[in-house]
Amino acid sequence: MFLGEYRHTIDDKGRIIIPAKFRDGLGSSFIVTRGLDHCLFVYPLEEWKQLEQKLKNLPFTKKDARAFTRFFFSGATECELDKQGRANIASTLRSYAQLDKECVIIGVSNRVEIWSESIWESYYAESEESFAEIAEGIVDFDL
Repeated sequence: MFLGEYRHTIDDKGRIIIPAKFRDGLGSSFIVTRGLDHCLFVYPLEEWKQLEQKLKNLPFTKKDARAFTRFFFSGATECELDKQGRANIASTLRSYAQLDKECVIIGVSNRVEIWSESIWESYYAESEESFAEIAEGIVDFDL
């Protein structure tokens, strides 16, 4: 399980340090793809395989299913950690997530997300205001 929030910079070559607490869970090779809300989703290979199976089961006759799977898989790339614990993020993914220098890396249960610091702060401020309402609408149990 991935938990927590960490701040790192991405260098000019597109390398970002993956927090040490996430490295074991991700393994030496993992998948990075476009996420929702202009962040990147990072999946361990086993999680990716499970997600791939679920997406394969979507009906290809549905326009939204085709669009989502195209968006999700076309941006996916396999990454490896270097000896310093850095991953090299493809330029297309950096552009999509607007990663230029300051980044936020968060753990979200079965995946890691990489955000531009400015986009994360904006998203967080917006969501924080309605967190109680969001929880009320989706959570069926007491926290």
